[in-house]
This record gives sequence, C-alpha cells and structure tokens, in this order.
Amino acid sequence: MPIGTQGTVKGLTPEEISNVGVRMILGNTYHLYLRPGLEILKQAGGLHKFANWPFAMLTDSGGYQVFSLAALRKIHAEGVRFQSHIDGSYHEFTPENVIEKQRAIGADVMMVLDECPPYPSSETYCAESNQLTAAWAKRCKNAWTSQPPLYGYDQALFAIVQGGVYPHLRQLSARQLIELDFPGYAIGGLAVGEPADLLYEMTGVTTELLPVEKPRYLMGVGKPENLVEAVRLGVDMFDCVIPTRNGRKGQAFTRTGTLNLRNAKFKELFEPIEQDCQCYTCQNYSCAYIRHLFQAGELLGMRLVSLHNIYFFHTFMADMRKAILSDNFEGWRKVFYADYNTAQ
Repeated sequence: MPIGTQGTVKGLTPEEISNVGVRMILGNTYHLYLRPGLEILKQAGGLHKFANWPFAMLTDSGGYQVFSLAALRKIHAEGVRFQSHIDGSYHEFTPENVIEKQRAIGADVMMVLDECPPYPSSETYCAESNQLTAAWAKRCKNAWTSQPPLYGYDQALFAIVQGGVYPHLRQLSARQLIELDFPGYAIGGLAVGEPADLLYEMTGVTTELLPVEKPRYLMGVGKPENLVEAVRLGVDMFDCVIPTRNGRKGQAFTRTGTLNLRNAKFKELFEPIEQDCQCYTCQNYSCAYIRHLFQAGELLGMRLVSLHNIYFFHTFMADMRKAILSDNFEGWRKVFYADYNTAQ
C-alpha cells in the first residue's frame, strides 16, 4: 500500500496511482483528524470522495504517530493525551474515539489503537505495554460492533500484535488478540530501528500463530529484500514510505538494485531507468533527463521517480503472488537475490 498519510500519495494524482494498478492506499487518522478535520470529511462523504480515490483504503489509528511524538504525549489506561504538532493544542485518543474517527474517515480497513514501544525497550516495559494494547484492542472491537458505518459499506477492523523484540511477548500478544477474533491482524512495533535479523525473527514468531485464513499485515516495511523475506514468513500486506520518499530524493528501484539518479554517472545515460519496465516514466524519459530535473530543482523529477517506484513495488508484489500460485516462490526468491545488488 502506498502511503497517503494526509489523503494524498505525495506528488502523485489518484489517477496516476490507479493506472499503475494500485488498489489500496494508506491514510492516517492522526493527521486527517487534525487537518482537514472530521467534519469536513463527513461533509465530503468520507475520504474516498474527498480525495477522489475509488478503491480500497486503510487507516492507521494514529498510535504510531502519537508514539513518534514522545515529548508531546502522555499515555494512560484510558488512552493517549497529546499535543498537536501543528498548533500545540491538546487532544485525547481513546480506543472508542479512534473507531469513531475512522468511521468518519470511511476507511475500508481500520486499525485498533495500540502502544508501539520504542526500540530498544526493556522486557518489563514491553510486557506492561502489551497488556495495555490487549485491553485497548478489546475496547476497540466493542466500539466497532456498536458504532455503525456512516457511508453504506462495511469497514473491517485489524488488531495489532506488539511485544517488542521478545518472542514470548509476541506470542502472548498474538494469542490474546486471536481470542478476540478480528477480521485481520497486523504486526506492529517493528521497523523502528531494530536489526533486520530481529525484524525477521519477530515476524516469523508472530506469523506462526496468526490464522492463515485472515490477512497478516506487517506495518511500515519496507525495502524489496524485506518484502521478500516477510512474504516467505507468511505476510500478506505491507505499507511503507520508501517508494515515494526515496523517489523524491532521486533513488529509483530496479530488479538489479537501486539507482541514485543524482549521481554524475547518469548525466549522459540516455536510457530509461529500467530497459524492460512498462511504467510511464521508463516509456518516456531517460536517466539523463531525470538527473537534469533534479539538478535544476524541478518537481517533475521527484514525480517521475516516485511514479516509477510505485510501479516497481506493485509489479514486484504481483510477481511474488504469481510465484506462490505456481508453487515456485523459493525458485523466484533465489533468482531475485542473484540479480539484486547494492546501490549503483
């Protein structure tokens, strides 16, 4: 899922995103609640209509953003009190009102309110945090069942497994949430600074327990190699800012590695980012021209590389699906690693 935090995937139109084949994007409750505000979204008929996005949308509850505002928030049993990063005003998120807010936004998939422990955190802290996350998840589900949707379609609710980098806490969190029987489950609290081996270990510990018939969503991940390993471990859904954030810095993803198009070596390369790529960028523009755009400070360069990266990640995931369906994922994985190199 490309990231559309504030109702937009940065630099790209909804039509450009959907033409690539993307059918689900991610928005954020914290940001949309603060701006433009829930009343505006209700008047518009929900975020889909407001943003002209006709396909599926998932919203994070805002828990991760509140976690990132450590100096501006206070966590307590009822929820989280925080200051807006925009104007310093005080607000309260509770399990009940984050469901109400996501109902107003109109996301097809909503997330429970959770606490995301920072890395590193002590085992004691993560254990206490787990209990809070489990209690909030139960309250979120009760609110979800009692608050009807506003726009005439169902909205699924996913729980979020936490537990830091402690396997037994991850397992405990997963079991507690499975008992509550959610439509889907996310793996949270990873990709927050821990080494890759711990990311994979905690993902595997969790997916071993989560129901295979329900979606498993690894939040905030990641690079191509992270996606390959997480799919191998049984993950179905991902979101990450990397395709567009890195694209705005001139980094393009290809099947043989990443290209830093600001580098002088591309000054006279009158070829596309990737020869056999069917994306709009590669069909129409050369590396030399894109490098020129970055050197000149032109916004078009950021847009073109972002669009290519969205296409790359979308087709990359589609290829993994095909490999799984043809019972050839391990063979596909070996070819990927044989071809994929470090930054060029």
